[in-house]
Amino acid sequence: MKGETSAVVEANGHLIDSGLLNTIFDAVIAHEGAFEVQRFEIGRTNNDFSELVLRVSATTPDGLDRILEALLPLGCAPVNQVDALIRDADMDGAVPEDFYSTTNHRTAVRVSDRWLDVHQQRMDAIVVISADGSRATCRKLRDVRRGDRVICGTDGIRIIPEFQERDRQHFAFMANDISSERRVEATVSRIAQVMRDVRARGQRIVFVAGPVVVHTGGAPYFSQLIRTGWVDALLAGNAIAVHDIESCFFGTSLGVDLMQGVPVHEGHKHHMKAINRVNRAGGIVPAVESGVLTSGVMFDLVTHRVPFVLAGSIRDDGPLRDTVMDLVEAQERYAALLEGAGLVVMLSSMLHAIGVGNMLPSWVKVVCVDINPAVVTKLSDRGSAQTVGVVTDVGLFLKQLALQLASDT
Repeated sequence: MKGETSAVVEANGHLIDSGLLNTIFDAVIAHEGAFEVQRFEIGRTNNDFSELVLRVSATTPDGLDRILEALLPLGCAPVNQVDALIRDADMDGAVPEDFYSTTNHRTAVRVSDRWLDVHQQRMDAIVVISADGSRATCRKLRDVRRGDRVICGTDGIRIIPEFQERDRQHFAFMANDISSERRVEATVSRIAQVMRDVRARGQRIVFVAGPVVVHTGGAPYFSQLIRTGWVDALLAGNAIAVHDIESCFFGTSLGVDLMQGVPVHEGHKHHMKAINRVNRAGGIVPAVESGVLTSGVMFDLVTHRVPFVLAGSIRDDGPLRDTVMDLVEAQERYAALLEGAGLVVMLSSMLHAIGVGNMLPSWVKVVCVDINPAVVTKLSDRGSAQTVGVVTDVGLFLKQLALQLASDT
């Protein structure tokens, strides 16, 4: 057509069974472009990649740029690549307007005719090139400093999305992802095997947990997982620690007797009494060391030297002395404990689950357990597509998981 502009892009991988092929075509049409398949070779075996070469066109150069930008996260990149555009940041905490904003997928950038793998991959970050041009690293916008060499535009960038596993032995066991119509025992059995596989690879298992762990009676089983070495770190808020400690001191959670399931007289004061008692001891660790706190999840974390971070929020009561109320510092501490994680298990905490999901590269497996399927949906909608959702009671899940892994100790 008159005034048409076009480019040739290529992609390879498990394009069909990951659904990427149709997504690529749909992205072109959604941006009012057209495509022509110049070459498509389907992998001959379950291990072989398929290869696609596609000509995409638009009526204007700006329209073509929008199409190419939309195709980039899907693993499509121009056949004829040029070096990435690098601009210097002219101030702290800000970058040029045309900066490249990262995804959570494996990424490489082309600098001086060679491809550099991007380190510390995460979504919604900036790519900064070292002064000698030998290293590319994701950096949060707030951490950018004047003079940093920042990748801009979309030239010279390749993204490798995570492909659906063809051999779906353990992790990708739910074809429809989120469902409450499965036996919890069967689901937990597969998750337990994933945990064994992750541990065998020398990777870490990090848990993200909300106070529902305590409310549903799951805390004793979570403590069992800690004692048997299946928890390498806990990321949580003030609430789970408060109610875990409340249950240890008073046998209640939110003032409700955990054995009888009924409110107790003046039970509404118990969580504040728990906070006060621990704060008077100087914090959770001193409370354990001095014998003030003698059981529970936080006790087992301390005694088994499992690191934890409690990130604060505006709604926190108290809070406990250990709660990090500076959110930038809390994010940094979360990120440090996520290093080397092969699996993150999220237990009924929408706020912290989504926050952690945004910090993870797409190749880290995520299991999200919640009675509300909307939590898992929100995670996927915000880019954490690697999440497997288990819709069930968290207490029941933890009981089954502790039973499944008990034979391994």
